[in-house]
Amino acid sequence: MTVGMINANPVVHERLERPAHPHAAADALDALDVFDTVRDIKDPEHPYSLEQLSVLSEESVSVDEKLGRIQITFTPTVQHCSMATVIGLCLRLKLMQNFPPHFKIDIKVAPGSLANEESGVDSDKS
Repeated sequence: MTVGMINANPVVHERLERPAHPHAAADALDALDVFDTVRDIKDPEHPYSLEQLSVLSEESVSVDEKLGRIQITFTPTVQHCSMATVIGLCLRLKLMQNFPPHFKIDIKVAPGSLANEESGVDSDKS
């Protein structure tokens, strides 16, 4: 056990492999595009991706291209995770680097998954 780790023994899942994602239109953005962009971000405490730790899933991403909105709801591995803000910032940075600036980015913690939810990691990009 490593000293100082919040979750020293996380449950690790296999990374899902799938064929290339087909696009309905060349420039259409969908949730799978966004998920494919962020799924391999490494957890701040472990050498595993957010997908492998089930912090993120395809279902946790939504895109409304008409409104120009990307929303990600992530689930920390433990309720007392002090790295939730870092995870949120990593997601935000990756999205800002990979998608047009007109998209409003909402990053949220899944309700009930964090003990100190009121301190908040919700963030918006106008």
